Amino acid sequence: MDPSKVRVLVATGDVVPGRMVDVVIRQRGDDFLYTVRDVAHLTRDADITVVNMETPLIEECPYHASGYVFCSRPGFVEALKALGTDVVTLENNHIGDYGPQAIARTKALLEAHNLAWADRWHPAIIDVRGLRFGIVAFNGVGEYFDRDLIKETLSSLRQQADVVVVAFHWGMEYVDIPEPAPGIAPDNPIDIAHLAVEAGADLVLGNHPHWVQAAEVYKGKLIVYAHGNFIFDQMWSYETRVGVIGRYTFYDRQLVKVEFSPIIIENYARPYPLEGEEAKAVLERMRRASEALAQRLGTAP
Repeated sequence: MDPSKVRVLVATGDVVPGRMVDVVIRQRGDDFLYTVRDVAHLTRDADITVVNMETPLIEECPYHASGYVFCSRPGFVEALKALGTDVVTLENNHIGDYGPQAIARTKALLEAHNLAWADRWHPAIIDVRGLRFGIVAFNGVGEYFDRDLIKETLSSLRQQADVVVVAFHWGMEYVDIPEPAPGIAPDNPIDIAHLAVEAGADLVLGNHPHWVQAAEVYKGKLIVYAHGNFIFDQMWSYETRVGVIGRYTFYDRQLVKVEFSPIIIENYARPYPLEGEEAKAVLERMRRASEALAQRLGTAP
């Protein structure tokens, strides 16, 4: 194996640095790095680190210990940088909580700190030692996916990049096998994932359900339906406190190795790595969910 042909992409679960996450940061004297201090070593050494961020970063973000309108403050960009973040995906149901101006200011802030961002209209293309990764994102929570746009975008990106990665926000919350949520996330994630692979995606990354979900190999391409939570304040159940960091190793254009590092959130805001039997239990549940999905789809051996 030629080490120069190896590239590693890391992706996290949902990052929602608002509500109690922001409250804890304030209580600790605006210590934004508190949120990542124990997990940054798992993400920062990758060639590309992708983070799905669900809040705008705005100076006027108010103290909000409750509710469902989220924001965080510009200082959180320091946490993103400490993670080694290269691309921030901005397609989800909360990035617009403070309107289009807040999204525009968030994009400008990321650019000012040399962080790329991606949404449905703006893929990020990252060159890693001559191999181009194209990363694009789409949201299907609170709206239907635009299937034609997905197909057109991935087809176009296929011409610009050697490896095409698509991040989706989708599906029913608090389940470990992907399914639609009628009236909220109406598309079936399985249908959308398969469409993406057929349109040219090499790797499909999912989030939003706030639980770790099943993975699937479809036509030789990996789909990870949800990585669970990474930075969020959902302390009310074990499942919502747990996530996995995905580490995806490519040899040239081929995905050759996948590793999942389980984490658990403490004190509303701080993920820690899980180890030993606790880590094994998270991975075993992910395996069982994947087998159940395969049986449902009729692809189980």
